[in-house]
Amino acid sequence: MGVLSGIRVLEFEAIGPGPFAVMMLADMGADVVRIDRPVEPEDLGPKRQGTRGNVVGRGRRSVTLDLKQPQACEAALELMSRADVVIEGFRPGTMERLGLGPQQALTRNPGLVYGRMTGWGQTGPLAARAGHDLNYLALSGVLSGIGRADGAPVPPLNLVGDYGGGGMLLALGVVAALLNVQRGGEGQVVDAAMIEGAAQLGSVIWGLLASGDWREARASNLLDGGTPWYDSYRTRDGGYMSVGAVEARFYAQLLDKLGLAGEDLPGQHDRQGWPVLRQRFEAVFLTRTRDEWCAVFEGSDACVAPVLSFSQAPHHPQHLARGSFVESGGVIQPAPAPRFSATPSKLSAPAPARGEGGHEALRAWGFDEAAVTRLREKGLGCAA
Repeated sequence: MGVLSGIRVLEFEAIGPGPFAVMMLADMGADVVRIDRPVEPEDLGPKRQGTRGNVVGRGRRSVTLDLKQPQACEAALELMSRADVVIEGFRPGTMERLGLGPQQALTRNPGLVYGRMTGWGQTGPLAARAGHDLNYLALSGVLSGIGRADGAPVPPLNLVGDYGGGGMLLALGVVAALLNVQRGGEGQVVDAAMIEGAAQLGSVIWGLLASGDWREARASNLLDGGTPWYDSYRTRDGGYMSVGAVEARFYAQLLDKLGLAGEDLPGQHDRQGWPVLRQRFEAVFLTRTRDEWCAVFEGSDACVAPVLSFSQAPHHPQHLARGSFVESGGVIQPAPAPRFSATPSKLSAPAPARGEGGHEALRAWGFDEAAVTRLREKGLGCAA
């Protein structure tokens, strides 16, 4: 049934972190209805919604509404009155202008958790500005530490801002607010900003900076590729091996497996000797293929692992043993996480097409046929 079974989530169509947060809630058993626009919006880009590859859109049912029409907004409010959670990712002020803001929603449904996903937050001088993951990372300080010493900062895909700093932060906030409601508290707004979530993900770095253990030059620290024993190395066949031998006992195993244990080398923490160590590691890793190195390090605690591609990762024995990836609708994708012992999460359905499953969802939310007809008259589109 899932740990969030019985929780009703109303999602307004968006891209990126909001849908990712909702995917997590749906995987945990929440009953999600997504309000889609009647046609594919240009600003969502190609193949965003209702398609085979829309992994973050899994686990919903859909209705359609043109929110530019006043009657449609009244229909949306009716859906809000039956929901436990609302998730929206518009620019600040958009929902208020539509008459669908927190004040209107919480007046009708005082126990509602109203989740808002933005890049900059609901307030501040940048609140109304457009932006993307990379911009939020840049202003959070995090981007400055990612990349090689002699190059520009490197975008870490869009995982740190959109999904880690955005979607996961929103999901956590929503669940916490739901817990508060269940304990007798009031409904409230959850203002999740990607710039703040990205900064939170960097908390340990601020601590290291304050203690004098972090240099702000890229690739000059323990966790940013600055050390030769925390980096990735090219192999003979063009693959890569990741090395994370931080602790002394693991570093000793690394040297042993590389055949360097008896060689006269600089000490592990001799910063002046790091270039020498890096050159030796580079040269040795180039002597074998990635798979050959995997065999060498098999069973060791040297903290070395192959760098797998997205298509290769699901087939690794660790993932196969735990069922970390699943197939749905012909698409291999990450399985729900984290894992619950008593109420396991599961994939309920692939991403819906616009309006797909909407009629069934409305009935499950307590709307009888007369109410469904009334909603249709207000512009709501739904299919069985």
